[in-house]
Amino acid sequence: MLIQTTPLSGSAVIELQRLEDDRGFFARAFARTDFLAAGLEPTVENCNISFNHRRGTLRGFHFQREPYAEAKTIRCIRGAIYDVIVDLRPDSPTYLRHFGAELSADNRLAMHVPKNFAHAYLTLTDDTETMYQVSASYTPSAESGLRWDDPVLNVDWPVPVEVVSPKDGGWPLLPNERVTNR
Repeated sequence: MLIQTTPLSGSAVIELQRLEDDRGFFARAFARTDFLAAGLEPTVENCNISFNHRRGTLRGFHFQREPYAEAKTIRCIRGAIYDVIVDLRPDSPTYLRHFGAELSADNRLAMHVPKNFAHAYLTLTDDTETMYQVSASYTPSAESGLRWDDPVLNVDWPVPVEVVSPKDGGWPLLPNERVTNR
């Protein structure tokens, strides 16, 4: 696997290194030693699958507060998504900045989301499925989120957002004064 860091420290886009022959290909999607060598969180506590019926479905921005923060590695295994992460580390030089990438069944890329980052994705096709490796168990009392349409974040979603849960549409907006702290 090829681990490419992003402009947000601790995050990465992971590309499969395919060994191909006349049958197809074989590739390693996760290796603890490679994650450690790249400075990524290698712990896998849970693996989750998310299915979405319609293009334009948005999930997120989600994160868990300390001490239950979790790292995630997301891969789209059917269809395509636009995957976005936001740095929530107050002392980081990239605080409240975001990074996005298209993940699809065709390009087979994955996104590694460090602890203390928010994560969201928007489906680009109907019948989209994602698979998550997560470093910590879900703790409902630590759940939090950001609004997908927050003007402070100013995410340029590539297709119109058409389906959003009441919870994801109801996260509070960030205070405007945070913009000057970037």
